[in-house]
Amino acid sequence: MSLRSFVPRVILNRLDSSDTALKAFKYTVASVVSVVISQAILFLSFGVLHLWSATTCNFVAVAVSALPSYYMNRAWAWGKTGKSHILKEIVPFWGLAFLGLILSLWAVAAADHFSTVHQFKNLQVAIAVNAASIGAFGVLWIGKFIIFNKVLFANKDDSDLVNLLD
Repeated sequence: MSLRSFVPRVILNRLDSSDTALKAFKYTVASVVSVVISQAILFLSFGVLHLWSATTCNFVAVAVSALPSYYMNRAWAWGKTGKSHILKEIVPFWGLAFLGLILSLWAVAAADHFSTVHQFKNLQVAIAVNAASIGAFGVLWIGKFIIFNKVLFANKDDSDLVNLLD
């Protein structure tokens, strides 16, 4: 069974007619995979195993999930092959990943502190920390797509992002 069987027809029609829409869809799938990886690592390492502090567990989760995110976005969503360009692809991607990490570390620390002050139970703290992490990355999600599509992995024939919103 293919991925096409799970996607509503209206979306498939749009994906077939727009290169940018297809990239947006693939970017979304890559993001979902990255979120599942990072949230699972964060929940297990902080909420279940209590290995380190919330921020340390978040750091590890973001670092691990960034690798598949880079390769899925570069190769699958934008169809880039060959060696990655250090200044045009790697540095900007990891710069954005670092920005997301900083924002999520702040959000996770705030959620952990809030949960402690309000005496949340362990599961509640874990859920608050995970929600803060995912929320921080959600804030950056649209901006990253625009940067990936128009700067990082851009082709000369890329259609305008505005066409996606028509």
